Amino acid sequence: MAGIPVLILGRSGTGKSASLRNFKSDEVSVINVNGKRFPFQSKLERVVVTDNSQKIILGLKKSISKVIVIDDSQYIMANEFMRNALCKGFDKYNLIAKNFWDIIYAVKDLPDDKTVYFLHHEETGDDGIVRAKTQGKMIDNHICLEGMFGIVLRTFVKDGVYGFTTQNDGQDTVKSPMGMFPEMEIDNDLYEVDKIIRKYYGLPAIRAEKKTVAK
Repeated sequence: MAGIPVLILGRSGTGKSASLRNFKSDEVSVINVNGKRFPFQSKLERVVVTDNSQKIILGLKKSISKVIVIDDSQYIMANEFMRNALCKGFDKYNLIAKNFWDIIYAVKDLPDDKTVYFLHHEETGDDGIVRAKTQGKMIDNHICLEGMFGIVLRTFVKDGVYGFTTQNDGQDTVKSPMGMFPEMEIDNDLYEVDKIIRKYYGLPAIRAEKKTVAK
């Protein structure tokens, strides 16, 4: 078996980072790619700031947490591109694609009770389909990011309510296994999402649930 990579797509400010709000400090490790502050009063302690792909892979392997979040994962590619923006040739695109590919495949080498969430910006292609933002068509020609994930959720905001969509609407790349999520739209609570994923695959929960005693 292997670790479970999950892709969370969304525009900036639509609730990706905020979805971490209900994890306890010892339940999740966060790889904070851009070093930004969380949009809530955070008590999360296992936070590492880096956009270096090799350090991220090492962090995945060494993490003691069952849940790992890579926040702003698209900037792993974008920051590397900007650092090499003046370099001529197409090799830099190949390297950017390979480094991101290596991170996803590192998840597949983790124990099967590990879930890794990639919080990632979206973009709309020329065909009108909303998909994961990359660093140009050169990378898209090498890898289809969504094809490397069995679960892809997407943020939405309606009338002040923040949530995730769980199934494809015909204009995006959202997907999840049959019967995993009971509804097309759910709350943007990554703790609850993780609990559902673990239950679906028969994995131990990260938190013991309180049992109600009948009186």
